[in-house]
Amino acid sequence: MPGEHTNLPLVTPSTSIQTTMKVVDEYAKGIALVVDAEHYLIGTITDGDIRRAILAGMNLEKPVSELLPRKAGSPYPQPVTAPVGTKHDELISLMQERKVRQVPLLDDDGHVADLVMLDELLPERVLPPLQAVIMAGGLGTRLRPLTEELPKPMLQVKGQPLMTRIVEQLREAGIRQINVTTHYKLEKIIDHFGDGSNFGVKLNYVTEDRPLGTAGALGLMEKPDSPLLVINGDILTQMNFRAMLAYHQEHKADLTVAVRKYDLNVPYGVIESDGTFVQSLVEKPSFSFFINAGIYLLEPSVYCYIPNGQRFDMTDLIQRLLEEKLPVVSFPIVEYWLDIGRPEDYERAQEDIKNGSF
Repeated sequence: MPGEHTNLPLVTPSTSIQTTMKVVDEYAKGIALVVDAEHYLIGTITDGDIRRAILAGMNLEKPVSELLPRKAGSPYPQPVTAPVGTKHDELISLMQERKVRQVPLLDDDGHVADLVMLDELLPERVLPPLQAVIMAGGLGTRLRPLTEELPKPMLQVKGQPLMTRIVEQLREAGIRQINVTTHYKLEKIIDHFGDGSNFGVKLNYVTEDRPLGTAGALGLMEKPDSPLLVINGDILTQMNFRAMLAYHQEHKADLTVAVRKYDLNVPYGVIESDGTFVQSLVEKPSFSFFINAGIYLLEPSVYCYIPNGQRFDMTDLIQRLLEEKLPVVSFPIVEYWLDIGRPEDYERAQEDIKNGSF
């Protein structure tokens, strides 16, 4: 059914998690409504529910009904709903009290009739202002000779510099204030982007006299007064930055790191031994990991852990926060993502664009 004859993000219990994820993305409301054949509401699945299922290793071809029992331990295992005709101020109070961003509206017979969003009722108050930092100071050593004349963010992708795509995505997410860390061939970036006015944003450049790592450059900036999105300047992605912010807030995280599932296939039989004795043989096993995707969300409070003027990587910052037992969460990217760190990655980006994968 999903979405058939309606402008609502509807799925049935038998709809796969994979398809449900596409419905959530297509309707851009951060939620899918699970209904039966008569449009009675069975449950709701949010963008965060799906991403948590991915972290748990669930098979995305499984029916979405298998996600519903996982909500049993949440504050609201049953959907928060309201009758059709509920006044806006009552809906706002309900959402703020229950800490939800979407409320399905039911008719007198209990059928799903509509879906209201907090960002539609209070468009300026749902999510806090968001600033961004593009890390564009890397030397691009692994991409040589491509980077002998250009810094990585200026490599052409789809007929324009890679960083142009990043800036456009940030602007589309409502981000207007962007800092750019620069070091290698910084004049190429500054000459092209200027103050950002031609791209609908305000750009500020932070120049590193020497490479300070993926977090060290943040120590050169003023402490922000709202969450800060940090993205490496060599990332090509279609991920939803606002979904990441909502997830970050939902988990009350000090730092959220975007992660990407990576499968490692061993082309040989793997033998496990106890001393000299073979215990098992696994033929060509496959292992799955979540790798750092080079995109982060930081609360202003973490700035006190970033040294000023010293080399310091995001991995160092994450380790420091973990040692302090502060909440660091992972946000799995389900959308297109590619780290253009090697010539073969750059070639793949061109191919993905050509065949429509991006």
